[in-house]
Amino acid sequence: MLDVEKQVLVFVEVRYRASTSFGSAAETVTNTKQIKIIRTAKQYLQQHTQYQDFICRFDVVGIESDLKYPKISWIKDAFEV
Repeated sequence: MLDVEKQVLVFVEVRYRASTSFGSAAETVTNTKQIKIIRTAKQYLQQHTQYQDFICRFDVVGIESDLKYPKISWIKDAFEV
């Protein structure tokens, strides 16, 4: 259970796929990509110490199909450190 007084800093990776023939947009966030995102988040937190006590969360937003009528999926807590 989260402490109500803690603040959350959310890092969001947005991915787009015109076609799902080779998998969904969210599936393109591989382990390698997750490591890069986590490394970037750590660097950000080192440079912005005001967020050091925040809980960090990693979300992935997948956008698929054409941009006029896209299918959007938002995965909260998609991966952890």
